[in-house]
Amino acid sequence: MPRANDAREAAQKRGHRGETLAEWLLRLKGHRILGRRVRTHAGEIDLISLPPFGPVCFVEVKARALGRDAAEAVGPAQRTRIARAASLYLASRPQLQQRGARFDVIAVAGFPRHFKDVWRADD
Repeated sequence: MPRANDAREAAQKRGHRGETLAEWLLRLKGHRILGRRVRTHAGEIDLISLPPFGPVCFVEVKARALGRDAAEAVGPAQRTRIARAASLYLASRPQLQQRGARFDVIAVAGFPRHFKDVWRADD
């Protein structure tokens, strides 16, 4: 029978792989990666990227069997936590504040799929 630590380690490896795939997808789209696994007092943000035009993207990466399930897997409490963390991140970087913020989800179900502007900070 697998131990709890084994399952946790497998989940962490799967998450790390998913974040790597998501990062490469964003790079291929022309984004500059500003941070990965960025920690604030409010919580952690999987990826932060800057597209050539538009707002700063705060990206939650989810590994699921179906891409749509991943986009829906970010619940209200997690959205609030990510929005607070994003606010703290932008507060310490005034040069980025003027670009605004966007909250995306990248679903990794084999091939990564990018869902843009999944929610608003005031939702």
